[in-house]
Amino acid sequence: MPSVLYSVEDAVATLTIDRPERRNAIDGPTADALQDRFEDFAADESAHVLVVTGSGDDAFCAGADLKALESLAHRSGAEQGFEGFTRLDSPKPTIAAISGWCVAGGLELALWADLRIATTTSRFGVLTRRHGLPFIDGGTQRLPRAIGLPRALDLLMTGREIGAEEAERMGLVNEVVAPGNHLERAREVARTIAGHPQYALLADRRAAIEGFGLPLRAGLDLEAQVHNLDLG
Repeated sequence: MPSVLYSVEDAVATLTIDRPERRNAIDGPTADALQDRFEDFAADESAHVLVVTGSGDDAFCAGADLKALESLAHRSGAEQGFEGFTRLDSPKPTIAAISGWCVAGGLELALWADLRIATTTSRFGVLTRRHGLPFIDGGTQRLPRAIGLPRALDLLMTGREIGAEEAERMGLVNEVVAPGNHLERAREVARTIAGHPQYALLADRRAAIEGFGLPLRAGLDLEAQVHNLDLG
């Protein structure tokens, strides 16, 4: 049975980690499949938005499968990411649809997405702390960008778990929904995004992402460059 499911409907691609018996933890074959399906999405001109989720309601993703770490050895140092594609930039919008556990590398996967929609039952945390493992799939860089450095350091150093309400208050998630509604809500938002004319949307997204953290003047120059504006 494939551990990753992929489908496209109404210009929205859905990528599902299908290992509910392991809280959708990622082993080597799953990481390889995630990378392959992301590359399919990136190359598919008919797919405008990607929704990433986990099978079932118990977990979005619990990170690396600690009982199958040897199967991930071949991905050590992979430029795409240890657990799939989280060290790559997506050329198109992405949404994480989260239910249950979203921890360790699973949190890094959620942070990779542009938007995060979670259920009230969701739990978040850098639980790699408890096992002496590093946060190496982009988490140390994306977490501070999402919630600010002091809050990020709190989660990174304490390894504490937080619920959906605190995650929303921090800005870690964009929206909290009732249990079982995360995927449909994510697809609804994705369809809205996919329904807009894409050229300007993609350019605005790129300018916002690449300009984040730049001095204002440099950001304005980037904005003009992205939109091919001649302001001279």
